[in-house]
Amino acid sequence: MLPNRTLLLLACAGVLLTGCTAAGGHTAVEDRSRTASTAPGGQDQGPAGSSGRAGRSAPEPQAVRPAEIPGLGPRTRAAVPAEALQAVVVTGKEPDSNRATAVLYEREPGEGWRPVAGPWHGHNALKGWTDDHRQGDLRSPVGVFGLTDAGGRLPDPGTKLPYDRGPAFSISGRGFEGEPLAGSFDHVVAVNYNRKPGTTPLDWTRPLGAGKGGGIWIHVDHGGPTQGCVSLPRGRMKELLRWLDPAERPVVVMGDAAALAR
Repeated sequence: MLPNRTLLLLACAGVLLTGCTAAGGHTAVEDRSRTASTAPGGQDQGPAGSSGRAGRSAPEPQAVRPAEIPGLGPRTRAAVPAEALQAVVVTGKEPDSNRATAVLYEREPGEGWRPVAGPWHGHNALKGWTDDHRQGDLRSPVGVFGLTDAGGRLPDPGTKLPYDRGPAFSISGRGFEGEPLAGSFDHVVAVNYNRKPGTTPLDWTRPLGAGKGGGIWIHVDHGGPTQGCVSLPRGRMKELLRWLDPAERPVVVMGDAAALAR
């Protein structure tokens, strides 16, 4: 038999060993187990050495495509010059509709296009839109055209575009719905359809020939359809003129919704 003193020492050692474990300590066996289930960086691993995500790797980052202008199809988008950073998008609901809406867009490098104003309600030609505009057809041309020159009967409201002011922008008479036309050309922006860019909107040079029409402007709305132009409310015309910046190579994208979606 062991002496009483030896039995007492063994009992105390057992109590001390049990007390460390219960207090949150760990044995050498537990140390080895924890080491086996810990990643080299100190991160706990799941079963079979996984990272706790069932062995799935992090997803590859997806490239973000620059935002496009809504409603424009591939053919229309391709016609917008790469250097254009401003776009006035004028959309008619139907090919034969003479009511349109305009939205202003800016292109942010790496992010694409974003709307900055609109929709603004206005008018286009009496009989709607056409891909083959002819003089006197009472339709507005469909397409993407530069905006480089402005003018009007009234003083420049603060545009960065060249602005030609003069009495030649006066107009009288009545429109298709009996509305007075006076003041329609108080402010205009020339649409570069069949015209020479860099000249006054009053320049009647027709590079495509007189038969293809011309003199297409964005001008003050008179409350009814136009001969071929696009018209916007007076306050919106001033806002448009102040926004347009030749350094941003602005364009107008205009046509009925179906044509622009091509």
